[in-house]
Amino acid sequence: MLLLKCPKCKNNMKYNSMDGYIVGKSKRCVYCGRSFKVRDNIVKKL
Repeated sequence: MLLLKCPKCKNNMKYNSMDGYIVGKSKRCVYCGRSFKVRDNIVKKL
């Protein structure tokens, strides 16, 4: 389980990656709808 922080609205989202590799992929924020590239500085492991 990973914790992502949206760079626009700063809300936290939980994400469960099937392959365990998410850095470099695009993710859409469930709160504001903005798409962003996932980088190391916004991923936290739970």
